[in-house]
This record gives sequence, C-alpha cells and structure tokens, in this order.
Amino acid sequence: MTVSVFDLFSIGIGPSSSHTVGPMRAAGRFVTTLADEGLLGRTTRVRSELFGSLGATGHGHGSYDAVVWGLEGEDPQTVDTSTAPARAAEVRQTRRVRLAGTHEVDFDPDEDLVLHRRRALPFHPNGMTFTAWAGDQVLAERTYYSIGGGFVLDDDGTGTPALRPDPTPVPYPFRTAAELVGLCRAHGLRVSDLMLADECARRPEADVRAGLLEIWAVMTACVRAGSATPGVLPGGLKVRRRAAELHTWLQLTADPADPLTALDWVSLWALAVNEENASGGRVVTAPTNGAAGIIPAVLHYAVRFLPGADDDTVVRFLLVAGAIGAIYQQTASISGAEVGCQGEVGTACSMAAGALTEVLGGSVEQVENAAEIGMEHHLGLTCDPVGGLVQIPCIERNAVGSVKAITAARLALRGDGRHTVSLDQVIKTMMETGADMKVKYKETSRGGLAVNIVEC
Repeated sequence: MTVSVFDLFSIGIGPSSSHTVGPMRAAGRFVTTLADEGLLGRTTRVRSELFGSLGATGHGHGSYDAVVWGLEGEDPQTVDTSTAPARAAEVRQTRRVRLAGTHEVDFDPDEDLVLHRRRALPFHPNGMTFTAWAGDQVLAERTYYSIGGGFVLDDDGTGTPALRPDPTPVPYPFRTAAELVGLCRAHGLRVSDLMLADECARRPEADVRAGLLEIWAVMTACVRAGSATPGVLPGGLKVRRRAAELHTWLQLTADPADPLTALDWVSLWALAVNEENASGGRVVTAPTNGAAGIIPAVLHYAVRFLPGADDDTVVRFLLVAGAIGAIYQQTASISGAEVGCQGEVGTACSMAAGALTEVLGGSVEQVENAAEIGMEHHLGLTCDPVGGLVQIPCIERNAVGSVKAITAARLALRGDGRHTVSLDQVIKTMMETGADMKVKYKETSRGGLAVNIVEC
C-alpha cells in the first residue's frame, strides 16, 4: 500500500497528535465497537487506562479531555474547540459521561481515567486500554496504540499490530525513497505527478485538489489566528505568546531591505501555528501536531516569495510532502514517544525540504537529496517537553526546523542530485538512533530540558 496524503495531513486539534488526537480517536473507536456489538445500552461504566508516554505526559498533552470527547462521540476534525473544554470540565464535576453522545453512565475521573506514569505496554509506548462494564461484569476490553500523527492501531493479538492496508490498487505503489525515485525516472514523472495519480485511484482529481486546498485553508486560518492572539499559553509554565508581537513588528518596523526578513516571516508562521496548537486550537497534523508548524511555514514562504505561486503550487507542495511522509510512515516512525523528536520535527523538515525543492524546479533526485538533508541534521533530536506541555522546546523548534528545510532545499538545488547518503539510509539511521535513545528522552518529561528547567 501507499499511505494517502489525507492520512498524513488530517485536520484536528492541539496540543498533540499522539496524545490528544490519537486517544480521542481510540476512545471513539471503542464506543463504536460497543454500539456495533449491541453492548452500548448495557454499559454502566467505562474505564480508560493510558500507559507509557501517554501516562507520563497525558495531563500536559490534554489526554484527559481527549478521552472524554472521544467517549462522547466527538471527532478531532469537527469538535468545537471553543466549547469542548467546558464539556470536559462538566464531566469532571458531574462524574457522568454520555457515551456516543446518547448513553449516560458513571465516570469518576479519579478511578476511570488512569495514567500509568511508569508502566508501558510491550508493543508501543503510547498504549491505551478501555474497559466497559455492566455492573460487575466486564462487557468488553480493547487495547489501542497511538503511533504518531493521529494514527491508531487496534491490538489484534499478534503482538505486532500494523496499519490496515488500503485495498485500493494504485498505479505507482512505493514504500521506500529508492522505489519512489525509480518509478519517477521510469515513467518520466515528477513526485507530485506520481502522488497525484495514486490519490486519483481513491477519489476524483477534482476532489483531491479540493481536499488539499481545504487543508491549506485550515493551515492559513491557523496562522492568522496565531498571529493575532497575544497573551500567555495555558499550563503552569506561563509561556508568553510571541507570534502576534512578531507579526506587528514585521508589518510596522521591519526593514524591507534586510535580506533575512523573509526568514523572520517564516519563523512567525511556524510560531503562530504551534502557539495555536499549544492552546488546543484547530491545526493540521503535518505529520504530527508537535511538528505542525513546519510545513505551513515553508508553504507560506513559497506562496509569499516565489513568483507565480498559485493553487497548483500549493497542491504540488502538499503532494510531494505527502509522498515523503508516506515513506517515513511505512518504513520508520513519526512518533516522538518511539524515536524522539527526530521522528517529528525531523520528518516534517524532510517533507517540507523535498516539497519546496520540487516547486522551485528541482529534479526528482534533488527532491530526494533535500529530504535526506532535512532529516540528517535532526538525527538524535530528543523529545523532552518541559512540564509535559507541547511548548518548550517544541514551539521554537518548529521555527528552526522551517529555516532548516529552506536551507536543505537550497543546498540540494545547488547540486545535481548526486549525494553520498540516501534518504532511505538516513531514515534507517533515524530508527536505529531512536531505538538506542533512552526512554527518558522520548516524550516522558523525565530527561533533558524537562528536568533542568524549573517550572513556575
């Protein structure tokens, strides 16, 4: 199979794709299972247990609210971000939850939503178990894994659950970068042409383009909201929002003759998205929430500063980014809890670098080179969110990652596509590095900056 661009770019909510969007989807899937098996009406109580990284940083990542919303039948793409937090607070107070929005049962947050801070399930650090009772009788129990980017796997009992393959045959299936480049060479296609052909096997071309432009519209709305909202981010760190102030400075004070002003705009766009994400706002998972600012920032750069950029530029950019992201999703990991931030910000940088290279006129070989550069210089990057919040170092890291993506594209374009380290080799190295990384550096808030910064 080839992962769809619409799986990698999904509209959801902050602050985390693996800790917010994933648990929300898993809880919703569990309730749907109860309904499908005729058990919902008999259920008198549900219990949710979050393990590993989910348990360690679930409070700071909004996992409690996400589980409640999922149990009540809400979806990350459509949940009302302005009213949903109040509903989660109401559930805490009343100790009652409406399963699927219709069936009310007891739900004691202290007993029925357990965050196991030091226990992990064997397959993946982001594991969850949901149990439904009728009185003292267990009606159903299911385990799920949030593997990054909002992707959720059901525990199928094999010990190694995998993404369910899309049965739709596509004209150009690929798993690796070598396969992608080889197909493009053999058929005389750009990466965006190939990815578009695969997407059109699933839906009409007009729908593909409309869907990608909708994703772009959500990205731009997120940038606008973040650029216009001053104040302080939620959580104990009291981190000051900077995007609005930077936006005002760029409009009123910045020197247009400064050759680096464009990079200030790029930083603004990335900060705006990730401040919205940290506030639980509407974002596009790209490919994760923790790295959600990089692709919008680099795409804004292309639209703002490249002559002749139009809707087709946006569509091609997202198709190329999706093709590169599909390689990571199929052969490696985009989960900070599994491989550290190299799998999140590093992957997003790699995707953005390759996409920018194509829209700047680069060859397929240069696209692959840029994507490789984008990941190579994020190898070993840890995930150590201070206070369990997706704020420090996550927000600034997106701004820096965006600039690195632009640099990677420009480096690749100054060459002829030939390079020593392939994208597949650097992805393999990223996975091996993640396996060697100590658990405390993988989204647990028990290492790195998280233990060296005093919370206020």
